Amino acid sequence: MVKLRPKQCGRKQRTYRIVAIESQSRQEGKVIKEVEFYNPRREETQLDILAITTLCGSGVKLTETVCNIFRRATFKIT
Repeated sequence: MVKLRPKQCGRKQRTYRIVAIESQSRQEGKVIKEVEFYNPRREETQLDILAITTLCGSGVKLTETVCNIFRRATFKIT
């Protein structure tokens, strides 16, 4: 099963990329598609709405963390 989940980037100042990844693979595993960038320090979110809708239409599940990020986001469409 494929899920949208956060992938950590950076060591000291954490940022996250929301990626479509196989649920059985490890956190830093092979990414199928990258759909979002999230910076919790600046509350900055950049989304690719078209990619998210096509992935969700094809059966990709959202993790609870990603759902919370979507709810809090001030959307910048890329």
